[in-house]
Amino acid sequence: MNVSTRGRRLRSRAATAAFVCAITLLPGPSYATPGEPDPRNDQSIEDIHDELNGLYRQAEVATEAYDTADVKAAEQEKRLASLHKDLTRTEDRLDDLRDLAGAAARTQYRGGNLDSTGIQLLLGDHPDHALDDASQARQALRNLVTVSTIQKNTRAELSRQTDAAAEKLRELKNTRADKAEAKRKIENKISEAERIEAGLKKEQTRKLAQLEKEEAQEAKSRWTGPGSGDGTSTGSGSGGGRVKASGAAAKAVAFALAQIGKPYVWGAVGPSSYDCSGLTSTAWAAAGHPIPRTSQAQWQGLTRVSLASVRPGDLIIYYDATHVGMYIGDGEIVHAPRPGRTVTTAPAASMPVLGVVRPGV
Repeated sequence: MNVSTRGRRLRSRAATAAFVCAITLLPGPSYATPGEPDPRNDQSIEDIHDELNGLYRQAEVATEAYDTADVKAAEQEKRLASLHKDLTRTEDRLDDLRDLAGAAARTQYRGGNLDSTGIQLLLGDHPDHALDDASQARQALRNLVTVSTIQKNTRAELSRQTDAAAEKLRELKNTRADKAEAKRKIENKISEAERIEAGLKKEQTRKLAQLEKEEAQEAKSRWTGPGSGDGTSTGSGSGGGRVKASGAAAKAVAFALAQIGKPYVWGAVGPSSYDCSGLTSTAWAAAGHPIPRTSQAQWQGLTRVSLASVRPGDLIIYYDATHVGMYIGDGEIVHAPRPGRTVTTAPAASMPVLGVVRPGV
């Protein structure tokens, strides 16, 4: 390889390497700093309860945006890596074509013949069918007139791939910016809620817990799906033995129930912590049926069923598809509720139901 060819290849490698370096140099998100306790002495327990729920709901909406951006960034990084490989292969082919054209020119200048096998290996779609007779050799030599055309097409392909990689890199930067902004919102809302909770007096904390208990009891009475007293219960008894499920659904339910007590952490998919859709997606993956990562993607991508026909293993989607829980029978779900809480069971009617989806069908 001559000096000029080596220089071209080094410059090509440097250009494609720049895409990889650019990914790692993207700035990371900043972290929120906890503040001082925020007393709520002039508010009723109901108002405090509503304010906290509102903050945690906003944090959950931002968590959904974060999870969506996280999935999107992973896909974009994978595509960028693929484009980088395509760029490298195209650069190699262009360099080989340059070498071949140079060798042909030198050989013709000397009045000699160019070995046809190397030409066929380079220009052919199937290099294992290299030239093996004189007739094909003559044809290969005639093919040399197409080298400049092939070079032109390869340069155009290299330019297209370079532009595609640059565009994908811009998309990745934007997605990571969206992810960082969602992270900032999550941390701000959680920090604000934690300041309020830290400022509560002991009696206020007790009353708040009692209010949440009463709401759970009321939610049980609002359940109109299976197990609501119409003789269509999908479970029996109480505790871990209540679930009657089979196949993959039984495995998914068993996995989700086994995570009870593990903390909610936004963006987490286990094994030590989960957010709401992290729990449901990991549970169904453990059952051998991978499903979309986010609650919105689960709502959009899985088979929808009526609330009246819900059965253990189905996913109940809440609000505007920003929360999800897994139905376990007897009008209850297992879910990862919010920051500061752990994976637990809850009445299926404890939140506004958007609909039900069924994985594995």
